[in-house]
Amino acid sequence: MKELNQYIDHTLLKANATEADIKKLCSEAKEYNFYAVCVNSRFVPLCKQELSDSDVKIASVIGFPLGAMATEVKAFETEYAAKNGANEIDMVLEVGMMKSGDTKAVFDDIKAVALAAAKYNAIVKVILETGELSDEEIVTACKLSEEAGAKFVKTSTGFGVGGATVHHVELMRKSVSDAMMVKASGGIRDKQTALDMIEAGADRIGASAGIAICSKR
Repeated sequence: MKELNQYIDHTLLKANATEADIKKLCSEAKEYNFYAVCVNSRFVPLCKQELSDSDVKIASVIGFPLGAMATEVKAFETEYAAKNGANEIDMVLEVGMMKSGDTKAVFDDIKAVALAAAKYNAIVKVILETGELSDEEIVTACKLSEEAGAKFVKTSTGFGVGGATVHHVELMRKSVSDAMMVKASGGIRDKQTALDMIEAGADRIGASAGIAICSKR
């Protein structure tokens, strides 16, 4: 297993985040050698500037936190983020369409974002918001995400119902091929919980508590 810090997407997505907060996030990510920072698209250019002397990647959320934006809007935001330095795109699933059984709309939504990201060699993670979905819907969403060109499926926004659970991570891992990866996020605040998620099959951990998770104490 790689070092725990290299599983961490150091995350700050609160509406009241300031530029000073984002600079602090980037500084912490460099200090702890986290894999990436995860921010709202508005802050991608600032992160690129702050992380220019490091290997820390930039992940930008898209259609966050509800996922209910028009597909064209998600694709536009993806292009903005990727063009300005985002290596990874964490898009929110069209949860309402998934609940309605409109799998074509869900597929097309993910595909449009994946194509926009690919222009800039960025990869896509699909945030399923697992707390809103049945197990059957999670399996379907995972398969649609892979078919549409995403590289990851991700549990939660951290702003919706519930967060990451071992059950959901295990289910997601079983629902995609070995070529796909799984990101656990939402409510992961300590080392043991992070390790439990990794044991269940998570390849990445999204957390605002990355420092606490990686603390030696």
